[in-house]
Amino acid sequence: MDENAWLAVEALPGMGAHRIAALASRRLDWPLGWLAALPGPAASALRLWLDHPATSPLQARIDATRRWREGGADRHVLHPGHPAWPALLDELPDPPPVLWALGDLAALQGPSLAVDGTRRPTAEGAGNARGLAAELSRRGWCVVSGMALGVDALAQTAALDEGGATVAVLGCGVDVIYPARHRTLYERLARTPRALILAEHPPGTQAHPAFFPRRNRIVTGLSLGTLVIEATEKSGTLVSARLALEQGRELFAVPGSIHNVQATGCLSLLKSGATLVRHVDDIVAELGHWAPAFLPTAASASSPAVPDAEPGGAEPGLLGALTSIPTPIDLLVQNTGWSVAECQRELLMLELDGAVAQQAGGWVRRR
Repeated sequence: MDENAWLAVEALPGMGAHRIAALASRRLDWPLGWLAALPGPAASALRLWLDHPATSPLQARIDATRRWREGGADRHVLHPGHPAWPALLDELPDPPPVLWALGDLAALQGPSLAVDGTRRPTAEGAGNARGLAAELSRRGWCVVSGMALGVDALAQTAALDEGGATVAVLGCGVDVIYPARHRTLYERLARTPRALILAEHPPGTQAHPAFFPRRNRIVTGLSLGTLVIEATEKSGTLVSARLALEQGRELFAVPGSIHNVQATGCLSLLKSGATLVRHVDDIVAELGHWAPAFLPTAASASSPAVPDAEPGGAEPGLLGALTSIPTPIDLLVQNTGWSVAECQRELLMLELDGAVAQQAGGWVRRR
């Protein structure tokens, strides 16, 4: 299916993301297979568009998207099959059939972590949001959030300040600034390299309360895990936490004082099994082994391995294949060309020298 087909399907009456995903999973022939499987009203609307596009409301929607996209090279329409389509979304039971994107698609390359929390953080919570997001950015992780007040905005601003990757998912059209007070943040996201704004609603769609829980499933679905920084017991942030668990993603929470009402939600998450986060190493220890699948060069980005090095005198070869993200031994074997035994022997010597350390998920280079 091409872009026009996905835009037409997205606009069909009575068809939500879950029903569209169920049909897409059947790999039906386009368009006959879809016409046979769609319910009556949707099938009639699709047939009208196929036979007489000029009179179809679906074509008007497609034309509006085309006009919006032609407004700049930084405007994109993503759908399954698009080169930049995030593969993690395909694991959701109800992925968005179409995403309108504004900014740099390079933000979607690499491992991502969703950051969420209260709209009214304490001074400590605000500091944690900024500090953790900045350190994640320095380590090559993309910060994903919803551009909401409080923790969301603080984390994404910190990522931008560090020159890191960040993705904002909106509960409105991609061209609608919500909340309005975040115009400056929105403009930075739209024009900064490795920053991107996404929305599953067509341009011009105004924000609506019902859209935000749906938005949250994309925030968590784009990410390997979700980090909660301050949340009350009945916070909407806990919706994101529940979605992350339902999607099979890792859940992290920053602890707080038992006397801080803004920490009660995080404490409940920790009591229920979320991973306690004191610093970024706690996150990387849990997720670092997944990172190479999303950032293939992560193990060699800072200093490429020397392919013709000899194990006996090639300390730079292994050190060059290690970063602060845990790298498993099989990936080290692949990157260096050495045998498992040679890698293990050299790692032991480097560990005795204090140059490397073993963590959950693999080996890291010590600062």
